[in-house]
Amino acid sequence: MSRRTVSVFGATGSIGDSTLDLVCRNPLEFEVLALTAHSNVEALAKAARATQAKLAVIADEARFAELKAALAGSGTQVAAGADALIEAAELGADWTMAAIVGCAGLAPAMAALKTGKTLALANKESLVSAGDLMMSAAREAGATLLTVDSEHNAIFQCMDRTAPKAVRRIILTASGGPFREFGANAMATVTPDMAVKHPNWDMGAKISVDSATMMNKGLEVIEAHHLFALPSSQIDVLVHPQSVIHSMVEYVDGSVLAQLGTPDMRTPIAHALAWPERMETPVASLNLAQVGRLDFEAPDPVRFPALRLARAAMEAGGAVPAILNAANEVAVAAFLTRRVGFTAIAAIVEQVMDRYEAAPPSSIAEVLAVDSEARRISAAVIESEFA
Repeated sequence: MSRRTVSVFGATGSIGDSTLDLVCRNPLEFEVLALTAHSNVEALAKAARATQAKLAVIADEARFAELKAALAGSGTQVAAGADALIEAAELGADWTMAAIVGCAGLAPAMAALKTGKTLALANKESLVSAGDLMMSAAREAGATLLTVDSEHNAIFQCMDRTAPKAVRRIILTASGGPFREFGANAMATVTPDMAVKHPNWDMGAKISVDSATMMNKGLEVIEAHHLFALPSSQIDVLVHPQSVIHSMVEYVDGSVLAQLGTPDMRTPIAHALAWPERMETPVASLNLAQVGRLDFEAPDPVRFPALRLARAAMEAGGAVPAILNAANEVAVAAFLTRRVGFTAIAAIVEQVMDRYEAAPPSSIAEVLAVDSEARRISAAVIESEFA
């Protein structure tokens, strides 16, 4: 059999690194078609050379000449800019990893879906901001949409897709982040350096902050709604500090199926990469005797209001989830640059959701327009209320 072609969008981030680690361990099974990065020329060029990628795309057009020089003589073609990202997605790799953070990954992910191949989704914002559009595009193109979020992948593994009506609820687990036991006063003292240190997972700064506010889990609730066609009433969140149980599915007969494993993103990525088969990984075996105990608690809606906001956005539907996502991205960026405090993140998001209404988007262009306006309003809210 010929090797499957693979493209990785966001190849230099933590998800991209883990994906390429698995690909490079199986060179007889996978051929790298395209790799992309936002601005990290050095890492992108290194990955392209290591995998003999056919194409490398840098989103930052100002870095094109630098990337071209770094890959001179390698045989890898080079391109730059937003249009080049979409063109790379349209090449039709058998399997595409969508790991670009934020709405910048929306258009390439949609372009990959329309090829009718397999899209592995690590970009939460795509389904959050344009879930209806993406699920519709996947159905129309006959594409396979897989998720590599550990929680959704766990549900996918536990879900009986032949009997969806037998599902009573799904339970997304959350580590609770580094501030699970912080009181309200302590939460107000949280700094960016503290927030980016996740206790269990190795993630980028933005996602780490989202985990700390639990907005990450709120976005996952919205994603689960689209991926598994379930209403809010059938999607629960449970704090599980050890991050051993990645999520659960409860059936109408009272049975609860859980997927367990060590907290290593290579497990869900490998599941998606090999689907419908399984592949060996270097992930450490789960030693429950060493773990010793598994703890659970309900999330605190007072200290972590982001969960409430995300659920409200999901239930409102239309443009509201895109507004929530854009406001959160702007607020997190302001926190990371020390312009606002940690507890201001959710407050900013709530104010923007209260101030801005838009018609339900019917195209990616309209989603991006909503996103742009929500960002403008978010910046104004920060300047007037929090600066």
